[in-house]
Amino acid sequence: MLFTRTDLDGVWLIEASPVRDERGSFARTFCADEMEQHGLETRFVQHSLSRSTQKHTLRGLHFQKEPHQEVKLVSCLTGAIWDVAVDLRPQSPTYGRWTAAELSAENMRQFYIPQGFAHGFLSLTENAAVGYLISTRYAPDAASGARYDDPAFSIDWPAKPAVISDKDRAWPLLNHV
Repeated sequence: MLFTRTDLDGVWLIEASPVRDERGSFARTFCADEMEQHGLETRFVQHSLSRSTQKHTLRGLHFQKEPHQEVKLVSCLTGAIWDVAVDLRPQSPTYGRWTAAELSAENMRQFYIPQGFAHGFLSLTENAAVGYLISTRYAPDAASGARYDDPAFSIDWPAKPAVISDKDRAWPLLNHV
């Protein structure tokens, strides 16, 4: 596995190193020892799956409030997504900044998003399936979000969302999070 730091402290792009032969390929997508060597979370109590049937479906930006903040390890199992992490840590020098990566079944990349970040994605294909390893149990009272189009973030989405839930459209702007 190849670990690459992003420009936001704590966010990592993790790439598989597949071994290929006439049968196809094999790759590790998680190794507790390698995660520990990089100071990353290794205990995940929940695995979730989302499916977006339409291209340019937007999900997010989501996070859980303290004390239920979560680490996410996100991968795209079918199709492709533009995955975004936004730094919401008030004391961080990169507060309000975002970083993103294209995740797909083909590139086998994963996005590691630490506590204190909002997360969202835009499907780049039809029938995109996204898997999340999550470090903390879902706490409905701690569930929150921020607007995907908040001018404080100025996220450069690769396309205008075609499908977005009313709930995601109604999240507050940064100064109200």
